[in-house]
Amino acid sequence: MRAPRPKSERFRLPAVAVLCAALLLGCADKPGPDARRMAADYAAMRLFPPLADTLTMTDAMAIQASFVSALEPRFGPPVGYKAGLTSAAAQARFGADRPVRGVLLREMLRPSGAVVPTLFGARPVFEGDLLVRIGSEAVNRARTDDELLAALDAVIPFLELPDLMYDPAMTLDAPALAAVNVGARLGIVGEAIPLAALDDAYDRLGRFRVALLDTTGAVLAEGDGAALLGHPLNVVRWLRDSLARDGVALRPGDLLSLGSLTPLMPVRPGQTITARYTGLASEPGEVTVTFR
Repeated sequence: MRAPRPKSERFRLPAVAVLCAALLLGCADKPGPDARRMAADYAAMRLFPPLADTLTMTDAMAIQASFVSALEPRFGPPVGYKAGLTSAAAQARFGADRPVRGVLLREMLRPSGAVVPTLFGARPVFEGDLLVRIGSEAVNRARTDDELLAALDAVIPFLELPDLMYDPAMTLDAPALAAVNVGARLGIVGEAIPLAALDDAYDRLGRFRVALLDTTGAVLAEGDGAALLGHPLNVVRWLRDSLARDGVALRPGDLLSLGSLTPLMPVRPGQTITARYTGLASEPGEVTVTFR
């Protein structure tokens, strides 16, 4: 993992977002959730109260910026970004027509084989996901798929452990999900696969498959690369462009979580879950986590 950036460079926001965040924190008359209280609820794994039905995506991203900033002292600096709602099924579930993005903090990531509490969040779930690592700042100028691929350093099997956070009685939509950092809580990181070593990397990314297996080896869920906006590079491009609109450029070493490859699955105590990836490299890759 690379060294943390200076705080002034780690999470840069346009002036309008800073102003909105200030408003939402109670620095003006407009009411909004207190980021410090949100961070305390997150750390204590308490369910979040519902947000306003009229919450816009602009408001949600301002809340997210303040929330992430309040989490940093305990969960470390940003090490990348995550995309959510990148599959048709996920968008249908949350009534969305486009993805949403969040921030990955250093202490959210654990190595394969990690043992985590069954109740690692207020509403814990798990899903198959995929990480890519930025290798060059040229990613910010890439126009074609080939240029975009050349700016990536590695692809990494990733078992995400999100937290839906809100009371189950609440109907979640895209702004509510974005406000709580797209449910980012934990993620289990597998072994990096250098993309330069794959002469057919584009095709491999588009056709790889993942299967989630339980302790007995039974398949719980399956998915493939096409679930990610048709091809994982489409999510990389969407994240890059979404960040650019807010004045943020990707940097070498940034990790990008590309979204749901499988349905969200319930967590059960004592389970060991294996995510098995086939087609990314010549041999299958695996990521495991045990819930105690």
